[in-house]
Amino acid sequence: MTCVALFLVLLASVVVAIGLGAALVTPAETARYLWAALTGGRIDADEITTYQIIWQIRTPRVLLAALVGAGLSAVGVAIQAMVRNALADPFVLGVSSGASVGAVGVTVTGGLAALGVYAVSAGAFVGALVASFLVYAASSSRGVLSPLRLVLTGVAMSLGFQAVMSVIIYFAPDSEATSMVLYWTMGSFGAASWGALPVVAAAVLVGLAVLYRHGRALDVLALGDETAASLGFGPDRHRRSLLVLVSLITGVMVAVSGAISFVGLVMPHLVRMVVGAGHARVLAVAPLVGAVFMVWVDLLSRTVVAPRELPLGVITALVGVPVFIALMRRKGYVFGGR
Repeated sequence: MTCVALFLVLLASVVVAIGLGAALVTPAETARYLWAALTGGRIDADEITTYQIIWQIRTPRVLLAALVGAGLSAVGVAIQAMVRNALADPFVLGVSSGASVGAVGVTVTGGLAALGVYAVSAGAFVGALVASFLVYAASSSRGVLSPLRLVLTGVAMSLGFQAVMSVIIYFAPDSEATSMVLYWTMGSFGAASWGALPVVAAAVLVGLAVLYRHGRALDVLALGDETAASLGFGPDRHRRSLLVLVSLITGVMVAVSGAISFVGLVMPHLVRMVVGAGHARVLAVAPLVGAVFMVWVDLLSRTVVAPRELPLGVITALVGVPVFIALMRRKGYVFGGR
């Protein structure tokens, strides 16, 4: 029932968000345009401009926001259980910083120019994969992947990648490119398009399904390696497979949206307080909550100071910091419940 209610809230949020902006369209008219696009319905000649704004510009952007919000929330749940750290989020493994270096390098040097508009996203994805490989190689010792070593290595690699990115920006000859890079590293859905949506949708939806099937494994990992081993469970094997999965999902998301903070950190805690610590339940609810949250964050991003846009990371931090502090100060709250 909770999931059904959240899904209906998500649908309503998507329709409202698509209609709001510089060109205001009522929810009823928005639904009519969307239905016409999906079914091949008729649009009057004087409505073509509004229809194109709704279908070609806003709809892929809002859908991308929902997918990224869902993906970040689910990956946050998985990583917090995988490394047994309440402060972990999708970017603690250095994936976001690696993706940022890839995007910055492509933007400043003009690399991967043959890919056209997808060059920056491709550079970000390659950077994310390289970061994931380096973190895994540095934190793995004799086939054992310690949660503490994984977190510490991820944090160190993240700081290292941020230093590299700062050096690239410092020596960048084009100040306009530098401004664009700084904006990208704080998150934006401004480059959303129908062409990029299928890859992100496939990565996030398949990733959500696989993570949900690993719900019991995450429950056991959250108990600790000794407890897991006593139950005949191989924590290192599952941790390695989960690391690969969350790195791929995060890399795809960062490549199209940039680095968006606090969503993967705060949403899992909020959901656990409502539905409990069982990861099957948390992974069913958290993506929907994250999707709704990110749709409204993106709406605020493009309307609060229109025609300019606020970086998404600014809004998520302004919301996430006080919420997280309130959660931590809540009497009796501990990781995974109360």
